[in-house]
Amino acid sequence: MTQANIFALVQQYALPLFWAILVLVIGRLIAKMLTVIIRKSMKRAAIDDTLISFTTNVAYVAYVAMMAFVFIAALGKLGVETTSFAALLAAAGLAIALSLQGSLSNFASGVILILFRPFKAGDFIEAGGVADIVEEIQIFSTKIRPGDNKEIIVPNGQITGGTITNYSAKETRRINLVIGVGYGDDLKKVRSVLQKILQNETRVLKDPEPTIGLLELGESSVNFAVRPWVATADYWPVLFNLQETIKLRFDDEGISIPFPQRDLHIVSGNVA
Repeated sequence: MTQANIFALVQQYALPLFWAILVLVIGRLIAKMLTVIIRKSMKRAAIDDTLISFTTNVAYVAYVAMMAFVFIAALGKLGVETTSFAALLAAAGLAIALSLQGSLSNFASGVILILFRPFKAGDFIEAGGVADIVEEIQIFSTKIRPGDNKEIIVPNGQITGGTITNYSAKETRRINLVIGVGYGDDLKKVRSVLQKILQNETRVLKDPEPTIGLLELGESSVNFAVRPWVATADYWPVLFNLQETIKLRFDDEGISIPFPQRDLHIVSGNVA
């Protein structure tokens, strides 16, 4: 093989291969760089982590799409006819889109969650049939982290299609307790004891003022409504502590807490 033939082969195959590899490498670097730049820019702008996470997921999808175009461009540099290949790719994309209508609906719901912000990462919500802490809002689903550290994946469409209760939306929350005492107990004393318990709990807010009222005369107990206000972050600790404190104080004060019971009367007699 002459030098001219070798040069012709290099010109015919090696140079297109070199340009194809160059396009592929540079395109990949640019696509990856854009993803990193978007994330870092949003971090510097102190944008909410929920939006950063969602945008990063969208950027990853865009990265995959850009890599597909880079791959086609690289094939073009090799002399491969890309027109029919691009048409085939577009047809395949349409078929995939039609088969993933549910996923597209979840994507649209994810965009709605980001735009209208009914909750953010770290909030305690009740939505989509689950109730716990939001870990991350992704493009198709939302990650929920229960207290026992499991991971629950809820489709975004399931969340936006129902009622969303955000327990972390406000800075304060009201604890709703129903405390039952016996009909023979001194109601004034009960009220006084409950007031002292709330006064001694430093996490109970003074404004709004706690409410203590006789809620109902039940079948076996007189029920008081005890409704103190607390900071949202203190809700569960104060709730647990108040219930334990009330039980212990009632025991010390001789105040009874009725529980369901039934009297059984047996009548004996002769059977004819």
